[in-house]
Amino acid sequence: MIEFITNPIVVTVLLTIAGVGIVLELFSTKFGIAGFIGVFALIVFFYGHFQAGLAGYGTLTLFVVGILLIFLEFFLPGAVAGTLGVAALILSLFIAGEDAMQIGVSIFIAIMISIFVFFMMIKIFGRKLVLFNKMVLFDTARKEDGYVSNINRTDLLGKVGTALTILRPAGTIIIHNERIDVVSEGDFIEQNTKVKVIKVEGARIVVREVK
Repeated sequence: MIEFITNPIVVTVLLTIAGVGIVLELFSTKFGIAGFIGVFALIVFFYGHFQAGLAGYGTLTLFVVGILLIFLEFFLPGAVAGTLGVAALILSLFIAGEDAMQIGVSIFIAIMISIFVFFMMIKIFGRKLVLFNKMVLFDTARKEDGYVSNINRTDLLGKVGTALTILRPAGTIIIHNERIDVVSEGDFIEQNTKVKVIKVEGARIVVREVK
């Protein structure tokens, strides 16, 4: 059985199953059947190579860490854990392989088939990549929905108030018992002076002294 599991063709099949399983999980909001099948294929791969004496405990530890990081990716924001997990898995595969060239070819074939399945899921089946959606904010804050970056007080244009503090040029005025932070055109304006709102630029309200 060990000889069968470590056969190059069987190794390629196992790695392909694992790669496709991981790809399918990228389109799922939680770890599912495809992910478990992929992990099981990797476990069979490492079991065979461990029993054959090709993989040690260090390699198995690296493999387990990779699996845990990929699993955590479904619960953590961003893609750091998933990227590190995949890197740890690939490195553990190379370490476990008897022949670097042979395992490299098997990994290459598995990656190519996984990439094909990846694009097939997007182009043919129209699936959306959940992992990518976690990394990018697609929601927009539109003014029509009530979102504004700041309060635009255009209603104050042309109104006259009184300087509550000295404007140097920033200060506070009062209009109809409402305290408003403003700036003058650049002139120094004394306290209790009548001022008129001449410009509103977002949260910036410009006033001028009423002569």
